[in-house]
Amino acid sequence: MTSQDEIVWVPFDTMERFMKDVFVALGVPEADAAACAEVLITADKRGIDSHGVARMKSFYFDRIKNGIQRPVTEFEIVREGPTTTVIDGHDGMGHLIACRAMDMCIEKAKKYGMGMAAVRNSTHYGIAGYYALMAVEAGMIGITGTNARPSVAPTFGIENMMGTNPLTFGLPTDEEFPFVLDCATSISQRGKIEVYARMGKAMPEGWVIDRTGRTCTDATQALVDLVEKKAALVPLGGIGEDGAGYKGYGYCAVVEILSAALAGGSFLRALSGLSEGRKTPSHLGHFFIAVDISAFCPLKEFKKTAGDILRELRGSKRMPGAERIYTAGEKEHLAWLERKDKGVPLNRENQKDVLAMRDEMKLAKKYPFPFQ
Repeated sequence: MTSQDEIVWVPFDTMERFMKDVFVALGVPEADAAACAEVLITADKRGIDSHGVARMKSFYFDRIKNGIQRPVTEFEIVREGPTTTVIDGHDGMGHLIACRAMDMCIEKAKKYGMGMAAVRNSTHYGIAGYYALMAVEAGMIGITGTNARPSVAPTFGIENMMGTNPLTFGLPTDEEFPFVLDCATSISQRGKIEVYARMGKAMPEGWVIDRTGRTCTDATQALVDLVEKKAALVPLGGIGEDGAGYKGYGYCAVVEILSAALAGGSFLRALSGLSEGRKTPSHLGHFFIAVDISAFCPLKEFKKTAGDILRELRGSKRMPGAERIYTAGEKEHLAWLERKDKGVPLNRENQKDVLAMRDEMKLAKKYPFPFQ
């Protein structure tokens, strides 16, 4: 189990530069590398530790080295209309593909009120909330979703068929932080299980089921079983229909369809990243929507109404023993306030990965980290 004594805090700017330099050393163009590193460090800034530095080695470093993700991105516009775009990412850098796609949506929304992009043949794009926030910063509503390698079973099923498929919304408000709902359509996602495994903690019941339909709580074993298709994640709502698991299953399927069908991309089992036992590109799909609020009403009025709604929700009566009610995006804002002067918390496993990347890319002199 990881203790607090094993945590080392590294300044955000140091870790962002490090990740950029690692990407560059892998062959990613410098500007592209900077964009990818910014998405990753934003996850750590917002307290989403499962999608930041912790993902750098296994999700990007190793995949680029193994030839299943291309460091130089070929961003191809396959089809385009006034408000729509279809993009082929050719297995390049998912963060970069996503940033460019949302930029196109924002530009179209400025002209026509709305913009939407559908992407095929991409790779893992980090936290979905980053792209929703891009729209928010432009005074717009941002929506995005992505499919992923199969890990979620349909309701009454036991086979991992769909990805964790986040459906993400960003809305500007008149508060210090926007409303950002960034979450998987499964009860949990692989990244959270990885965090439990690193900490040596048991998972809550009901997150993962085995081939008999029984729940399992061993995080380390669950990660192995998910890869070997001996276990599956459970949709939002839980096992079966008593907790309305069909709702999470339905939303998960919506994201799967929108991430694949619009762009003519891959789906379900074809996203496994394996072919005849060999690792292959995952060919993920994404979708992005930007909505110009000023096409409907003055932005200031929208922000005020959105803020009033959130303040009323947080001000409503609490359950006995509950300290406060939160709204989406608030905990991430609080995480930033807590971390902004401390940086990224790295546990022992994270430290080992960082050192391994640093040493292999011959960056030790530039980054003498305070851990060995």
